[in-house]
This record gives sequence, structure tokens and C-alpha cells, in this order.
Amino acid sequence: MKKCPIITVTSLIIMTLMAMSAAPALAADSAKGAANAQAFGMLTLIPPLVAILLAFISKNVVLSLFLGVFSGCFMLDLRGWDIYSAVLDGFMRLSTEILFSLADTWNAGIVLQVLAIGGLIALVSKMGGAQAIAESLAKWAKTPRSSQLATWIMGLFIFFDDYANSLTVGPIMRPVTDTMKVSREKLAFIIDATAAPIAGIALISTWVAYEVGLIRDGYQMIGVQANAYGVFVETIPFRFYNIYILMFILFCIWFMRDFGPMHTAEVRARKEGKVLADTATPMAAEESASLTPASHVVPSVWSAILPIGTLIVAAFLGFYFNGYHALEDPALIAAIDASPTSFTSMRTCFGASDASVVLFQAALIASLVAIFMAVIKRVMPIKEAIETWVTGVKSMNITAVILLLAWSLSGVIKELGTATYLVSILSETLPPFLLPSIIFILGSIISFATGTSYGTMGILMPLAIPLSFALNPDPNFVILNVGAVLTGAIFGDHCSPISDTTILSSMGAACDHIDHVKTQLVYAVTVAFIAIFAGYIPAGLGMPVLITLPVGLLITALIVRFVGKPVEA
Repeated sequence: MKKCPIITVTSLIIMTLMAMSAAPALAADSAKGAANAQAFGMLTLIPPLVAILLAFISKNVVLSLFLGVFSGCFMLDLRGWDIYSAVLDGFMRLSTEILFSLADTWNAGIVLQVLAIGGLIALVSKMGGAQAIAESLAKWAKTPRSSQLATWIMGLFIFFDDYANSLTVGPIMRPVTDTMKVSREKLAFIIDATAAPIAGIALISTWVAYEVGLIRDGYQMIGVQANAYGVFVETIPFRFYNIYILMFILFCIWFMRDFGPMHTAEVRARKEGKVLADTATPMAAEESASLTPASHVVPSVWSAILPIGTLIVAAFLGFYFNGYHALEDPALIAAIDASPTSFTSMRTCFGASDASVVLFQAALIASLVAIFMAVIKRVMPIKEAIETWVTGVKSMNITAVILLLAWSLSGVIKELGTATYLVSILSETLPPFLLPSIIFILGSIISFATGTSYGTMGILMPLAIPLSFALNPDPNFVILNVGAVLTGAIFGDHCSPISDTTILSSMGAACDHIDHVKTQLVYAVTVAFIAIFAGYIPAGLGMPVLITLPVGLLITALIVRFVGKPVEA
């Protein structure tokens, strides 16, 4: 019977497309997305809706993403009533989209990074490093509160990249939170909410170059000469959602209160000892017996600290040197050569680096260090070490498949012009004070539907800066709207089940992906409402940020305290 909703929804989609089959076949070139959006109109929403709705109905992310991609490909290849050809051509287009997704160097780097880190974590587990870390943290993290606090702090520490955060914090903290009977849903939420939100506002991170570049281009469009990085820094106090969600976690930990589906999950974990629901399917395979340390192995925290530390140090150095070699401006290169360790030099190099390549290289180096340690410490021979690494890689295969399908869906959505359609129907003439809120909401919708914060930023920033400048040329008002673009994109991405960071957070926590999305969604939407009504609307009316931020934080704390219910041990 569970298959009936899937069949029903799919049948309705096909019937709708058949009714629109008179529409001519449109170009697949993403540059013609505007033309496709005008021709298809509301139907451009079908692919993301299929993927999102079926993900919740079926709890099968792979099937949902596949059908979402296929529905978009079918639309692009439909010519009149030739359904048969559209099905065949749509399937061919789907396979091409997947190939193009993997051919993209950024995407390939992320997939390889995920696989390599899976191998690294397997080695650390086999050497007893994860067990030793868990035992060490358990001496301090003796309660559900302290274990969650340790996870939050570690998430803030790995601020330089959201992918590195999701893939590192979860495997390290999972044994600790499991022992303390903290639900996997809560662990995944803490990981996800300290990934993009902190990376998006960090002064030095892999996000900076992209965000600063969009800001620079937007200001050039209105003919204003501005320090793009300076503008980026000035937006940080206006990144209300990022700040409130980070503090929301801390308030939940401090008061030990939750509400909504998260409260249900936490009560289940505390009272029944079930960190996962009975129907849950973890995104990553649990540590099998093959990864349990042998009887002769003495667990040591250094078996985890050295490989993971190598990963972090190699990533930092990689960001710097990769970014340095990517620079083409002689003036920038000369400035960095003159002061290579200055904050400005580090920020410039980090911003210009290719994070996907750097993190893959860092994961490989860390894996080699782990293999070397395993052999030197006589934990296992080199053949077994390599086999253990491969076992860890295999456990990440499902994540790689989901990422490829999510990127393929993003490509199809771009070809259809879904974001262009959403912008066209939602960006009407508005009172100036409401513009930041509308931009935040619009960014959320686009990011949720497309599963990409970067893409949403790229779509909205060229619209938001000229529009805000036209309505009110006050520099602070323009900066407020820039912050709304960057923050709305992160909020929508944070909620979307087809977002790569959401997927990686589920994988890092070994949590059921849909359970993670459902429990996190209530919290994210709550914080978003606070960001709008205590942040963007008052700020749009001219209220200084020194008032809006504390008021928003106070409201956040009060909601957790009085709406949240205590989670009994």
C-alpha cells in the first residue's frame, strides 16, 4: 500500500505533462532557461516538487531524486503527443545529466572527498582512534547536555568549510552521543546547523570568494565603487538566520528542551535507548565488525588526532597555496608575497581556492598518514590497512549516488528556468521596508526548490542590489538586502532534502535522511520566522542592529524555554 501514493503522484504528473504536450520542445541549454520558464510557467516547479514530495512520501531519496530528474528531462524532450520518444529521449538526457554532473571538476572533487574521508574514518575506527576519542570525551561529556555541547563547539571549530564540518564532526561525535542516548536526528541537526551557517559568515572560509565576487559584481551594476570584502563583513550582523540558528542550538542544549518531531526523537532515545527510529535507514553504514579494533590493539586518541589533525592542517595549507596559485592579478600576488601571513593574504588565498580539490587532496594525505600509522604501530599489515580503507570508501557509495542525482536535478531545474520563473512571479513592487524580508523569503524558496545556496545567491544578488539601491540608495539598506540574499539562500538550503549539505549531514550522523529533514525543518522554520519578524522587518524600518540582534536572541531563548518541553533522562 505504501507504493500507492508514489504511483498516484507520478500518474498525476504524467497526465499534467500530457495536457501540456502541445508546448514545443525547448532547448536544454541553461542559457535559455528564461525562455523555458516563460513557455512552461508553473510546470517548471514539477521536478523539484516530485523529488521533494516523493522523498517525504516514500522515504526513498534515490528513487525520489531519480524521478525528479526524469520528470524534468521528460518535459524538455516532450514534442506534441510523442510520449514514447519523450520517455526514451528523457532517459538518455538523464544519463547525460549524471555524466555531466560527475564530469564537473567541483562535483568530482566532492564525490572523491566523501569517498576518501569514508576510508579515513574506517582506518581511524580500525586503529581504535574513534573508540579512544569517545572514551576520552565520555570522561567530560558524561551527560546528554555536555555531549551535545562538545558537538556544537567542534562544529564551530571547523568553520572553514561546510563539507569538512559535516564529514568530520559526525563520525567523531557519534559514538559519544550514542552512549549518552542523544538521538541521531539531534546529532544531524547540530552538525547541519553548524556547517553552512558558520561557514557562510566566517571571515576566512571557502565561501568568501564566491560571496565577495557576487557582491562586487552587484555593486558594479549600480556604478558604485565599494570594497566588496568590506561589504561582506558589514553584512554579518544582518545574517540573522545564521546567528539565531547557532544560538538556538546552544539554548536547546542549555535548557535541555526540544519541541516538535525533535522532542519525540529525543524522548525515544532517552527512554527507550533507540538513537534511531525502528523504521530508519541510516545514510551511512554503521561500523561493522570488520572495523572493530583487534584484541591486541590498545586504543589511543593519537590514532584519531594525528589523521584528523592532518586532514585539517592539510586543508588549511591547501586552501592557502591552491588559492595563491589560482590568482592572476599581479598586484594581489605582490601584496601576498610582501606579507604572506597577514589576515588579508590568507583571506584572499582562501577565497580563491578550489575547496573540492583541496579537501580531496587533504583526505588522501590524511589517509596515507593513517595507513602509515597502522603499519608502524603493528595494528595491521599494509594489505589489511588498504582493504580497510576500501571498506570505508564502499560505505559512502550511496552518498555519492545521491549527490550525483541531486546535482543532476539542479542542472535540469536550471535548464527549465525554475528559479527564473519563481523570481518573475514573486519579485513585484514592494514597500522598501519589506524588501529585505521578501528577498529572504524568495531566496529560501529558490534554495529549497533547487537544493543549492550557491546557485540561489548567483540568481538573486544581481537582482537584489540594483533593486534595493533603486528603492533606497542608503548604503546600509543595500547591505541589509545583501545579507538577506546570503542568509535566505542558506536557510532554504538548510531545509531542502535535496541539498548536498543536508545529505552530507545525514551521512555524517548516520541518520535516516528524511527523519533528519523532518525534525530539522520545524526548528529551521521557527528560527526563520524570528529572523523575519525580529530581524529583517525592524531593520528594514531603520531599527539599528544593536537592538534587533539582542531582541531576536531573547525571543529565540524564550521560545526554546517556554515552547520546548523538557527531555527527561
